[in-house]
Amino acid sequence: GPLKPEITITYIAVSAIFFNSGLSLKTEELTSALMHVKLHLFVQIFTLVFFPTAIWLFLQLLSITPINEWLLKGLQTVGCMPPPVSSAVILTKAVGGNEAAAIFNSAFGSFLGIVITPLLLLLFLGSSSSVPFTSIFSQLFMTVVVPLIIGQIVRRYIKDWLERKKPPFGAISSCVLLMIIYTTFCDTFANPNIDLDKFSLIIIVFIIFSVQMSFMFLTFLFSTRNNSSFTPADTVAVIFCSTHKSLTLGIPMLKIVFAGYEHLSLISVPLLIYHPAQILLGSLLVPTIKSWMVSRQKALKLTRQPKAPVKV
Repeated sequence: GPLKPEITITYIAVSAIFFNSGLSLKTEELTSALMHVKLHLFVQIFTLVFFPTAIWLFLQLLSITPINEWLLKGLQTVGCMPPPVSSAVILTKAVGGNEAAAIFNSAFGSFLGIVITPLLLLLFLGSSSSVPFTSIFSQLFMTVVVPLIIGQIVRRYIKDWLERKKPPFGAISSCVLLMIIYTTFCDTFANPNIDLDKFSLIIIVFIIFSVQMSFMFLTFLFSTRNNSSFTPADTVAVIFCSTHKSLTLGIPMLKIVFAGYEHLSLISVPLLIYHPAQILLGSLLVPTIKSWMVSRQKALKLTRQPKAPVKV
């Protein structure tokens, strides 16, 4: 259509989100986030190892149900996807969490996903294809890393203006993300060969919301343990980055790995549902998570304050 998603979404939209992040993020915060190795390990292991394995075990139970088998295979592909390059960052920023850590894990997870996601799809689904790693890697570099660096460079020259005017960076990113979702839905459901039964679709939607809620709660429990060493702001980044899955990387990757599959449209449906569902659920939980983070930060400040000496 007139929106030309093959250009505007694939290149311009994602680049705009990361240029926006580079412009709004303080350079010192991004630098300190790079050193938070424990947080990065937790996020990447959860999303690329624990998540797909847990989904695979769950699907062994669901395989005996009358749910459409191709939708179930689609659920497994969701589990194999890397973290998103946009939504986790936007929601972390909306809460006031560790945005720098979210950006690093989104970018790093996306690069890992170029290699790991096709291997996971091969392991869990038996699909094999000659995946053009070089072209995907270069596209990711140009749409994620380069805009982020340019944004940081531009910020150095207009830093004072940005701090005075405080542009609505969050609103801009949200609008771009909405356009990504809209065009992807149009692309998939415009396929005349897609054959969905209502029962399977309703069950898949219920499963997706249940999985997201369960995994968000699980990451919250792990990251708030006494020996985790994560701050409340870190926990926010962990919750969103560990449980969110990339649509902008996922759909092109599915088209490459499952090239020629007649059921590709059905396999894509769970990811198309998962992506807006994670944004909807995340947006609904923003006020709750924000109030928890603020109260937790206040409590930590009080415990660190030296007690006044008692007068005798």
